Amino acid sequence: MGKRNNNRQVLLRPRQIYKGAMGKKNNTDDRLSALLDDILVNILDRLNAPEAARTSILSRRWSQLSAELSRLIINARDFVPEGVTITNISFDHMNAAAAEATKNMLARRNPGEHTISLLSTAFFLRDGVPKSIGHAVGIAMVTHKIEKVEFTVLTEKKRLQCTVDEMEKYGAQFVSFFSGCLDAFSGLTRLYLENLRLAERDFVSTIVATCKQLKYLGFVNCETEMWMTHEVEHAELSELSFEDCTFGKVELKWLPRLTRVKFEIWRSFVELPLSFGHVPLLEAVTLIHIAHSWHKMVKLSTLLFETSVKELHLGFRCEKIWVEPECLTRRLASAFQQLRIVNLDCIPEGYDLTWTMFILEAAPSLEELYMTVCSTQKLVVWFSF
Repeated sequence: MGKRNNNRQVLLRPRQIYKGAMGKKNNTDDRLSALLDDILVNILDRLNAPEAARTSILSRRWSQLSAELSRLIINARDFVPEGVTITNISFDHMNAAAAEATKNMLARRNPGEHTISLLSTAFFLRDGVPKSIGHAVGIAMVTHKIEKVEFTVLTEKKRLQCTVDEMEKYGAQFVSFFSGCLDAFSGLTRLYLENLRLAERDFVSTIVATCKQLKYLGFVNCETEMWMTHEVEHAELSELSFEDCTFGKVELKWLPRLTRVKFEIWRSFVELPLSFGHVPLLEAVTLIHIAHSWHKMVKLSTLLFETSVKELHLGFRCEKIWVEPECLTRRLASAFQQLRIVNLDCIPEGYDLTWTMFILEAAPSLEELYMTVCSTQKLVVWFSF
C-alpha cells in the first residue's frame, strides 16, 4: 500500500472562506480560526463591505479583525439583498446602507492604530446621504492615517437617459455636497463624476483647486457653459479623463505629474478645445471624436509639441478622418520622438492608409501599431516593429 498523501492544497475564494467562517461559528477548533491575524485580515480585505462587516458577529476576535482592515471599499450597489436584483431595490435603501456602513466601519477603528491604505466609497447623488458620507470621511482623515481616498459619485439615470433638467438637478446637488464637505474633498486622491451640469461659473477650477491631493479626476457626460475656458493647474494630478463632456475650452496649463489624458468627443466645437501647457511627464493621450464636415482637422504636431507622448490612441467613430496628415518637419519629429504605441480605432471604411504614413515616418521608436476599420465586418490590423 502506498503512503496516503495528506498534503493536498485547497484554493478557496474569499467568499468561500467567508461562508466557511460563518458555518464554523460555534466550532472553536476550526482551521480558519487557527490562522494568524495578518492572514485573516488579508482575507477580509478581499471581501466587499457587507460581507466584511458581517464577519464581526462571529466572535470578539473577528470583530476586532474587521477594525484592522487596510482596504475599506464601500459601494452602494453592493448592498442588494441576496435574491433581489438591483432593479427591484430602491436607491434610497442602497445609499442609506452604504452611509451606515461607512460610519460604522470607521467608528469601529482605534484612531491612528492601523493605516488605511484605501478608503473608497461609491454612492448615489441623492438627498443627504452624500453629505453624511462626506462628513464621516472628513472626520476619518483627521483621526486616522489614510493613504488613498476615493469618491465615485453616481446618479440614478444612465448617461443616455439623462435630460438637461436632470443634469442641472444633479449638478446643483453636487455643488451643495461639495460645499458642505470641503474637508473631505481636500484630501481626495480620486474623484469620478457623472451626469452633472455645472452652471456655476468656473466650478471645475474650484474642484481642482480644492482637491489638492487628487491623482485621478474623471468626468462622464458632464457640462458647463460653452463659453467657459477652464485653465487647469494641479501639482499632483496624474490622470485626467473627459468622456462625452461639453466643457468649453480646457487648457492644461501646469500639471507637472500628469501622465494620462482621455478626451472623448468635442461636440459643438469647430476646433479641438484642448491644449497642453507644462506637462513634462505626459505619456498617454486618447482622443476620440465623431467628426462632421464643419469640424477642423487636428494637427498633432501642434497639439503634442513639447510633450513626451509614448502612447497615442485615436478613435474616429465617423465618416471623416479628423487628423490632418503632415509632412515630416522638425516640429513633427519632436512631437513623435518618444512614440512607442499607436492605436487607430474605427477608421472609416474606404480610406486608404496613406494618410497614416506621416506617423510611421515621424516616429523612429515606434514598436506597435494597431488599426481597426469600421465596416459591417470589423477588420483588425496589428503591426509589431
